[in-house]
Order: sequence, then C-alpha cells, then structure tokens
Amino acid sequence: MASKPTYNIPIGPIHPALKEPILFTFDIQGEVIKGVDFAPGKTHRGIEWMGMRRNPVQIAHLCDRICGICGVSHTLAFSRAIEQIAEIEVPERAHYVRSIIAEFERIQSHLLWAGVAAHELGFDTLFHLAWRVREEAMDVIEYLTGNRVNYGIVQVGGVRRDFTDDQFPRIYQALETYEGLVGKLVTLFLEDTTIKLRCMNCGVLSERDALELCTVGPTARASGLAIDVRADAPYAAYGDIDVKPILPDVYADAIKGDVYDRIVVRLFEVVDSVRIIRDLMDQMPTGPVLWETKYAKILATCKKAEGEAIGRVEAPRGECFHYVRMNRSETPEAWKVKASTYSNQMSWLKILMGEQIADIPIIVASIDPCMSCTDRVSVIRDGRQGVMTGDDLHHLSVEKTRRMQE
Repeated sequence: MASKPTYNIPIGPIHPALKEPILFTFDIQGEVIKGVDFAPGKTHRGIEWMGMRRNPVQIAHLCDRICGICGVSHTLAFSRAIEQIAEIEVPERAHYVRSIIAEFERIQSHLLWAGVAAHELGFDTLFHLAWRVREEAMDVIEYLTGNRVNYGIVQVGGVRRDFTDDQFPRIYQALETYEGLVGKLVTLFLEDTTIKLRCMNCGVLSERDALELCTVGPTARASGLAIDVRADAPYAAYGDIDVKPILPDVYADAIKGDVYDRIVVRLFEVVDSVRIIRDLMDQMPTGPVLWETKYAKILATCKKAEGEAIGRVEAPRGECFHYVRMNRSETPEAWKVKASTYSNQMSWLKILMGEQIADIPIIVASIDPCMSCTDRVSVIRDGRQGVMTGDDLHHLSVEKTRRMQE
C-alpha cells in the first residue's frame, strides 16, 4: 500500500493560533507532523542598538519595554550587571522590594499564560476566568508602582519608590485571595477531563533533550531539570528565604515532560510565589531603597566604570541574561540580551514532531514563547534569507558603530 503523500504547510507569521508573529513550516503526512522548521525575526525593534546610545539610567527605561509581561526581569538583570561593574551597593530593603515585585510579576505572567493555554485548547470560559484572577496581581502591581505595565520601579542602585506601611494590608489581601483560589484553579486546570486528554502525553520533551537543548525555566523544570536561578545563584533577597525549583511531581505521580506537566509547574509556581512574597514581607528590613538619591551621582559613578559583567534573573519564562561592558564612558561599549524564549524555542523541533495538526497551538504555547523580547534581525540579501558570518557581525556591531560615533 502506497504511503500517504507529505505536504508542506506554512503557519504564520500572522495566524489565529499564534499570539505573536513567527513563521512555522510543517511537513504534514495526513494529520501527523513529520518535519518542523521555524523562522523568527519578525518583530526586531533594535533596542540594544538604541541602548548603546543612552546612559544606564535611561537604558533601565528601555529594559522595562523589552517585554510587556516580564519587564522587571529585564530591568533587574541589566541593573545587576551595571551594579557589579560600577561597584554600586544596593540597599538591603531595595532587594526585598525588587523580589516582591518580581514575584507578583511571575504570578500575573503565569496566569496570563494559563489563560492563553486554555484559549488554545478551545476552553474560553477558563481563559476568561484565568485572566480575571490575574487582575488581582495587576491591581497590586499598579498600586505599588503606579503602572500596570512597564512598572518603572527598578533603577540602577535600587528602586524608585518604597512600600509604605499603609500599603502592606493590600498586599496581604492579594496573597489571601490567591491562597483561597488555589484549589479551584488546580481543579479546573488539572482535573478537567478534556484538558487531561488534550495535554497528557502531548508535546513530550525528555529530561535529556531539555538538558541538551539548554532549556530554562518552567519548560526545563517540567521535564525534570531542577534548575532555578533564584536557588542556584541567589540574587536580590532570594538568598534570605527558602527557594526550591518546582517540578511536576508536586502533583503528578511521574514526570513526563509533556504539556500537562508544564501546566502543573506554572500553577504550583503561582502557589510558591505567594508563599515567597509572604516570607519576604515578614522579613522585610528597614532603611533606604536607593544607593544614591541623586541620579547625577549614579550616572557619574557609571561613567567612571570599566569592565564587563552579566546579570542573571529567573524571569517567569526562565533565565534572563544581560551582558554589559563599560569603558569609562556614559554609554555602554556593549549590551546583549538573551531572553528566556531564546533558550527554549529550539525545543519546538522536538516536541512538535509526530504530533497532530490540531495540537500545534497548545504545543507552541506550552513553552510560553515571547517573540518581542527574543527576536533578532532576519538577514535578507537579494530577496533571500541568509546567515551572517562572524566577520559580518563584527563589522556591524563594532566597526560600523565606532565609525558612526566618530
């Protein structure tokens, strides 16, 4: 009997199943995926290029805008790198403020993802519920920082504003709200028969593949890798509390590394973030929240700084990595950002193979991709997409930039 023919099907870059522009190309045999390729580079904004023409205090504003969901993670990673180079000592209370906001950001990010996942499964009632529950974290973030998105609270040397005593009851109220909703969320997402049938044994990423592909965050932990920057290399106030990587076996009997396990990890990370915020609130020290109240002093210190450093932060999607090099100048000599999705997107090539066409949306969404903070330039020469050589990159990133500055 002759085998079924194979068809090539493009999905994207603009497609109802994709929340951000990215092009997938699938080789399909019947309803089964036999080949996968993807092409990012549709939303490149040149933020690194802009940042290298601004001082570190201004770059902090840009970092907040790399991603509308995890802006604090990017700003914190960049600030940590600058603070290491310039030898700026962040006040202890500022570390706690940073960590509390980061955990509220993790809560709202995971609940946003949960809603998107429900939508991709066709469960729009659960989608609206998850986003309604998310509003509590968004309201608290706005109450504490003044903004729902692009919070603007993290600054080189600390944070822009402190928490006042009369704000604490509102924070505890939010924590109690989430503690009361845990059972309902777990039941709706993890006990629903349809979700189990759609997500169990679907989009499986083995522990070995997760390790070899250098995945990070919930994507890696769902496959059994116990990695978390907050625990492995504590920063901010995380060294003062107990932080352990959340693995699927907190709920499931065995770790499979499938879509279902990724749901488990994110839901129980919401639970853990509530516990972490409560611990941080209980231990919060007194004191200033900014290394130097005058930004002119901060800028002068950064201008004298020389050297290179990296800032690592456990963003909601995984490790966020900023590399910065200063050379006694007001602007960085180099600044490179590696967002979490950059590390996770290669897992698509594994988890989509052999699956059904109908499962493409939820499998793609299961790594919680964010293309706006991941994208790099797509190189088009003579109408064809190409690859840049090392010499090409050096010419554009160093030599051409130097000539422009001259």
